[in-house]
Amino acid sequence: MANHKSALKRAKQNDVKRIRNAGYKTRVKNVVKAVRTATAANSEDQAKESLRKATSIIQKSVSKGAIHKKNASRKISRLASQVNQISSS
Repeated sequence: MANHKSALKRAKQNDVKRIRNAGYKTRVKNVVKAVRTATAANSEDQAKESLRKATSIIQKSVSKGAIHKKNASRKISRLASQVNQISSS
């Protein structure tokens, strides 16, 4: 554990940010799962709606600094291609 005042403060701040980021990451995992579930069920309307929500939540977690923007871009791109696959077939 940290010994001096500034290191103690930094450790507390890191704990707060870690917990906050974990919440954002959990939300991202849940919306990604919702899109994948909808695409697996071949439900085009539900897949498109869940993709729209997922895109918003993923971009919001990027703006909060919870995930990297290229990671988010990759997730959104892969989800969009899955949704486009079921809408074309």
